[in-house]
Amino acid sequence: MDDLKRLGVNLVPAVTVGDRIAHGWNPDAYAKLLGIDYAASPKLSPTELAERLDRILETIERLVRAVPDDQILFIPAERKRTVGQLAYHAFRLSIAFADAMDRGEMPEGWLQEQAPPDMLNSVAIASYGALVRARLRGWFEATPESDYARIVAVYYGPQSGHALLERTTWHAGQHLRQLYDLADRLHVKPPAPLPVELFAGLPLPAALW
Repeated sequence: MDDLKRLGVNLVPAVTVGDRIAHGWNPDAYAKLLGIDYAASPKLSPTELAERLDRILETIERLVRAVPDDQILFIPAERKRTVGQLAYHAFRLSIAFADAMDRGEMPEGWLQEQAPPDMLNSVAIASYGALVRARLRGWFEATPESDYARIVAVYYGPQSGHALLERTTWHAGQHLRQLYDLADRLHVKPPAPLPVELFAGLPLPAALW
């Protein structure tokens, strides 16, 4: 991690070749970095992605409400982030999409923000998730599909709004998968089975962590 920080990388995953960097799970960027051919699958439409994102966030919201407060602070060995902070992160990265589209930029610091101490309980985090979902629904309803061609200055490189929405959706979906894994370890019964159908057509990593 020290080598990554030397290159200005504060979040993992990331791939480096010399001093060149590809941030996050980004197969297209990996291929360019390594000089190999890669053809990504067609993206789902913005409308479908928005619907998937809302359902993913709704599932996280319902799951978090089922986690007892004393377990919301559990930290798994795979990632130094509590259950509560992981859920908060999923909500924060999702509303960051709308913020980025409105401002034309997405700083890396947005994804490093943490829930304040007084929010680290199940009800508060779930309530924050409900607010995020409400704001996103309004944003999507007011945004014409043509706007998704707009280029956003994301911290890992320029991205179209469509590409950023796809990344936001599978990123939240990946954290949903992780939260279900943690719920199982903590013997917390989710309100509903993991909705795996929401992941179809999304470029999620094969690995859970």
